[in-house]
Amino acid sequence: MSDGKKGTRYNQQPPPPPYGTFQGVVNHPPPTAIGFPQPVPPPGISGGPHPPPPQFYAHGYQTVPGYAVAEGRPVREARLPCCGIGFGWFLFIIGFFTVGIPWYLAAMLLVCSRLDPREKPGYVASTIAAVIATIAVIFGLTSMDS
Repeated sequence: MSDGKKGTRYNQQPPPPPYGTFQGVVNHPPPTAIGFPQPVPPPGISGGPHPPPPQFYAHGYQTVPGYAVAEGRPVREARLPCCGIGFGWFLFIIGFFTVGIPWYLAAMLLVCSRLDPREKPGYVASTIAAVIATIAVIFGLTSMDS
């Protein structure tokens, strides 16, 4: 009887005390997910074997089958008029010096004609300026001060 007690209870060494700040405590359980929702496997995944991971760039860069690649010199677009800023921005700038009349012209061109997509922001800015100028004139003419 004394042999059994001697071998199991009295000869065991206590575990060494944990040392350091970042090692963690040996008897502490690992962190679990906290909060909602709890992590679950995605739908359709079963406990069976998983497919092999995809081989990224296994054969280098390949083109997509059936997709034509343009070879040769790149296509250059024509330069915009009015010193390269476009006619829409030109009308926007000139409208400040000519009482906003070019803004109305830009609004009509935006509504009634087909434009280069690179020039549309200038035409839109001119149209917004024309609307703001119209609202300012209407409120200026209807003021009760005079």
